[in-house]
Amino acid sequence: MDLIVNVTENWGIGCQGRLLVSISADLRRFRQLTEGRVVILGRKTLETFPGGRPLKNRTNIILTTNPDFHAVGAVGAVAVHSEQALFELLRQYPRESLCVIGGASVYRLLLPYCDTARVTKTLTTVPADAFFPDLDALESWRVCAQSELFEENGLRFRYYDYVNLTPRSF
Repeated sequence: MDLIVNVTENWGIGCQGRLLVSISADLRRFRQLTEGRVVILGRKTLETFPGGRPLKNRTNIILTTNPDFHAVGAVGAVAVHSEQALFELLRQYPRESLCVIGGASVYRLLLPYCDTARVTKTLTTVPADAFFPDLDALESWRVCAQSELFEENGLRFRYYDYVNLTPRSF
């Protein structure tokens, strides 16, 4: 299972329900890495998508504690309301087809189960109220690849692939 995230220098990922940065090259990479796969996300993350609709060309699994939320009418989406229900559903898919895409609470929950984290580090610090765990400080995570430095609209960024040395099973 993979995880995809864009972080700032202090591992910030969001503020007041919005992404901290928008880099078109990173969004293209996100689409390339997730199309045809099963994406796992929280309800609040879903609400940030255009029209609050699931991502096209992917199976969307939405984890929410809101018992009244159902993905009725959302093609390619299913809502689950507990960790147990999520893990039962995830077991139905090949592990390599799974991709965690946020937000913060979903990342925290599923990080120990991920094999790989594909991290875009944007070299900026802006106000944030949602953070991703600092993988550089976690013993079980190691950088296995990094890209050259890129720049778009004054934002400098680099792609990192991290590997989890001890991923959990679900």
